[in-house]
Amino acid sequence: MTIYRLFLCCLLSVVTIGIQAQEKPEKEGHANTNKFRQMYQEFATPNRFRTGAGAPGPDYYQQRADYKMNIELDDRNKRLYGEETITYTNNSPDALDYLWVQLDQNMRSKDSPALLRNSERIPPAQRKEKFISNYMKEAFDGGFNIEYVKDVKGEDLPYTINFTMMRVDIPKPLLPGEKISFSIKWWYNINNHVTDGGRSGYETFEKDGNRSYVIAQFFPRMAAYDDVEGWQNYQFWGGGEYSLTFGDYEVNITVPSDHIMDATGALQNRQEVYTPAMMQRYEKAKKSFDKPVVIATQKEAEAREKGFSDKKSTWKYKAENVRDFAFATSRKFILDAMAVEVGGNTVMAQSLYPKEGNPLWEEYSTRVVAHTLKSYSSHTFAYPYPKAVSVHAKSQGMEYPMICWNHGRPNEDGTYSDQVKYGMISVIIHEVGHNFFPMIVNSDERQWAWMDEGFNSFLQYLTEQSFEDNYPSRRGIPSKIVNYMKGDQDRIAPIMSNPENLYQKGNNAYAKVAAGLNILRETVMGRELFDYAFMTYARRWMFKHPTPEDFFRTMEDASGVELDWFWRGWFYRTDWVDIGIKDVKKYYVASEVPERMKRSLKRRNIDETSMVFMVGEGEGQSQKDTDALQRWKPLKTYVEDNFSPEERAALKNPKYFYELTFEKLGGMPMPLIVEYTYADGSKETVRYPVEVWRMNDKELTKVIASEKELTGIVIDPKLETADVDLDNNSWPQK
Repeated sequence: MTIYRLFLCCLLSVVTIGIQAQEKPEKEGHANTNKFRQMYQEFATPNRFRTGAGAPGPDYYQQRADYKMNIELDDRNKRLYGEETITYTNNSPDALDYLWVQLDQNMRSKDSPALLRNSERIPPAQRKEKFISNYMKEAFDGGFNIEYVKDVKGEDLPYTINFTMMRVDIPKPLLPGEKISFSIKWWYNINNHVTDGGRSGYETFEKDGNRSYVIAQFFPRMAAYDDVEGWQNYQFWGGGEYSLTFGDYEVNITVPSDHIMDATGALQNRQEVYTPAMMQRYEKAKKSFDKPVVIATQKEAEAREKGFSDKKSTWKYKAENVRDFAFATSRKFILDAMAVEVGGNTVMAQSLYPKEGNPLWEEYSTRVVAHTLKSYSSHTFAYPYPKAVSVHAKSQGMEYPMICWNHGRPNEDGTYSDQVKYGMISVIIHEVGHNFFPMIVNSDERQWAWMDEGFNSFLQYLTEQSFEDNYPSRRGIPSKIVNYMKGDQDRIAPIMSNPENLYQKGNNAYAKVAAGLNILRETVMGRELFDYAFMTYARRWMFKHPTPEDFFRTMEDASGVELDWFWRGWFYRTDWVDIGIKDVKKYYVASEVPERMKRSLKRRNIDETSMVFMVGEGEGQSQKDTDALQRWKPLKTYVEDNFSPEERAALKNPKYFYELTFEKLGGMPMPLIVEYTYADGSKETVRYPVEVWRMNDKELTKVIASEKELTGIVIDPKLETADVDLDNNSWPQK
């Protein structure tokens, strides 16, 4: 036992001796409110569908929806026409009496309740186009026009439309293991996403009269059905995104023949829709791993802009095991591509953009796509699809399997600021990254926005930092979430809230989750444990439908780190972090037995020579006894009697003793990271585990015994924990 340990043991004895039994009044019983209690009240009970370890259970199932579609874009009238056949497979153990189909475009119908549900105010200024759209035009009608729903025999199937959901009534229950096919014919008016908003639509370029289209949510899609929700038929109000089912797609898309297009899936008739020159360039791009190859040039795009052809071309795509389908088309598009190796496979990174996007897009877009695929794959699983496409769309940032829309437009003279440049790079990383979450790890976005946006924002941060030194990341750094977390509690919702009920979706579902995962990785768990557990979650649930509990349980199961306190405070509550220094007391070893102890020792028949006594600075002449430990004869005698000269030489010889009191003013526990500075200028950082708060949620006392005088203390010196108040983090106070 070292002198230091002996001292602590003796000090504990002294404290015990000094305690006097007191009668305490009885208190009323209370529930377990310990921040470290188990999550049984919050978590669903594990079962044969989902295990307590966070993995799919032996009876896990998921439904399947396969689509065959013929789509035509009417460029002159800005309409989309479609016919589709859906083959739905019931893999559940339940008999289904009816089917639910999502009609997301109905949010844009002229009588949509989504237009009336929010509070409104007149802004002091707004864009001319927005003012005209809001107050001077007829309400836009962009909802689905369903012409029919038929079975495989061509007989009408009855259906009921409830806002953005359509119930299809089938003649008999669909039993477990059975399939059903039915067809829907429909059309709708395409919205201007620049003036009217929306995740898809068109943009008009006034100078040449052309439009570019980014088209999604364009077809009636099967709602998800699972062991947790049954049918997920929560209405689409615009905030919560999509809960979808995997399947295979065969899609034929007819557009003007002078359009350039890309879409989800592999193009089946490339030689029919590409020119010979484009084919040659595409073959070159398939072998170019270091830089993009331009396949459809700006010069060719400028020539097409003048044509407005009345001829039509049909582009044919097939996609396997995807949860959705989207496409982009315009006669203005430039196309470039390069190859990227991911997990032993070659993937094509591609970009579509008008000349208005240059020189920014030709310089960065496809390179960023390639970097994103490599970075995300290194943290999750190898990207399994044949391509990833970035499409330029003004004021947009939206994702679909293998294709996404991204903003970032230079000035008309081609110049651009760092803000525009890094904004474009970040949105491309983010939207391409969504291929992993939720396009493959297929969470229920309609309920849990954070399960795709938060995970994706976290991986976006890691990808940005590996893209360029000192990259100006907007989210992911814990200190950047502080202002949100210390804000008005009436305007903050827990992360575990439906996205329709979030006050600040960007801070809540994106930034706070990214910062929290960064804290877990860097401060709580460590990179090795975190990375292994996070990759385990991603691989367990790729091409499946996880819930929040599946993530929480997997992270603990694969790491061996208990995190109930973190999930509870960071995700289920709006607690914030505020840990401060309350008090610092200095102690010395007494050179004689304090009078207050003599009677107590005698009463208990304790030999005073077996004890070490401490007095605080300012408690009598012993404050001057800085070398009292060496002069304390009984302790020296004990050491000399029980240790060899070699052992005595190795013992610590503390001259300074401090009792430090830390207080937790915020509700969120965190590891206590303390940097100690000594009189000789040296520094030491001690990382106390979060469990120091388990027995007292408000206050913590620690003892320092040192050979050097303590001159400074700083809590969380590198701002790792999102502490909202740094004024109480230093001693002496700064």
